[in-house]
Amino acid sequence: MHRALKQGCTERKNSKAKICYYCAMKKNAFYAQSGGVTSVINATACGVIEGARKNRQHINTVFAGQNGILGALQENLIDTRKESPRTIAGLRYLPGGAFGSCRYRLQKETEYQRLAAVFDAHHIGYFFYNGGGDSQDTTHKVAQYFKKVGFPITCIGIPKTIDNDLPLTDNCPGFGSVAKYVATSVREAGLDVESMYVSSTKVFILEVMGRHSGWIAASAGLAAEQPGDPPHIILFPEIPFDKAKVFQHISDTVGQYGYCVIVASEGLRDKSGTFLTDSANKDAFGHVQLGGVAPILSQYIQKKLGYKCHWAVADYLQRSARHIASRTDVEQAYAMGEYAVQMALKGQHGQMPIIRRIKGTNYRWKIDAVPIGKVANVERTLPKSYITRNGTGITASAKTYLAPLIKGEDFPPFKNGLPHYVRLKKVTVAKKLPAWDK
Repeated sequence: MHRALKQGCTERKNSKAKICYYCAMKKNAFYAQSGGVTSVINATACGVIEGARKNRQHINTVFAGQNGILGALQENLIDTRKESPRTIAGLRYLPGGAFGSCRYRLQKETEYQRLAAVFDAHHIGYFFYNGGGDSQDTTHKVAQYFKKVGFPITCIGIPKTIDNDLPLTDNCPGFGSVAKYVATSVREAGLDVESMYVSSTKVFILEVMGRHSGWIAASAGLAAEQPGDPPHIILFPEIPFDKAKVFQHISDTVGQYGYCVIVASEGLRDKSGTFLTDSANKDAFGHVQLGGVAPILSQYIQKKLGYKCHWAVADYLQRSARHIASRTDVEQAYAMGEYAVQMALKGQHGQMPIIRRIKGTNYRWKIDAVPIGKVANVERTLPKSYITRNGTGITASAKTYLAPLIKGEDFPPFKNGLPHYVRLKKVTVAKKLPAWDK
């Protein structure tokens, strides 16, 4: 295997040169998407690829991993050179994961060796991994491994998560658009329930994502413009679910307004810390599969209070709703990808770009960088100062933080009344190595 040392290379060395041809030649980049996708993750991919194309003197091309890190292990590398500038530009509007994502945890030494072999075979000198906390753990470990063995590659983590739970960054690309979708849905559904409560539904429950952090649930609070507007009750993972108090709050709300709109996080827990929807199913990182809080709450309410209930689970809809994405979120997602390329060219190995909010009356932001090791596997929960004293609403400071993140629209092109999204060719490069042996 090729290994670079300070005084030059030990393999494939020209006797008259201090470094080998491999080190001197223009390198390729590897980009992959990981974890649950967002409506703007492809805007980040667009930023990476267009950023690399602007720096052709340093980066030959970007190979995208088909289905995340598995694309590297299986040597399924999509050659983005085969995609037209127009198609790459269209990634800005495309929801989902354009190149496929995964939930896969590297555990064996042989997996890291396989990555090095694939990157060596395809002259890859830049590694970009676009994902949340677990994904940044992968980036951190890959960066550490390559540094230890002296492999000539620069590893950059790129943040993405609708949960908004990464530390050090002001906010996470992907969150602003989910927040906009949830707040919009609550406002619209609230008007629907308000028009029917006299003779029909009294309680409506919207279940949103959020395993340990209530950022998404909190964003629903932006829907309220004046006292009495939905959501009337927000149930956060950070606040233990007290059935008696919640029932009383629902009863009081229906008595005062005639109806009640509730937003519940999927990660709702009881006083003992047990998820209300605890499941035996776990992902590769040991996270329990959640979902189903809304129907459970609905059964509780109908049985105890006798109110007619309706419920909905936002689920994948909230993270794929590109048609109503936040312009702020799209711009930040793209900027993360573009900036990551600049970081790599500067040799900022093992770091991740973050968003910093600039103090002032008007919302402004800039990009900075932090070591990935300070981000990996660290979850940022909703601050107590953002939750009202009764534990079921958001404070003014929360609204001040959240409001700028949903500002602006960046509509995709429409055709025949529907969003019109690009489709990639996904042409893979020829494999050079034996099949991966797990």
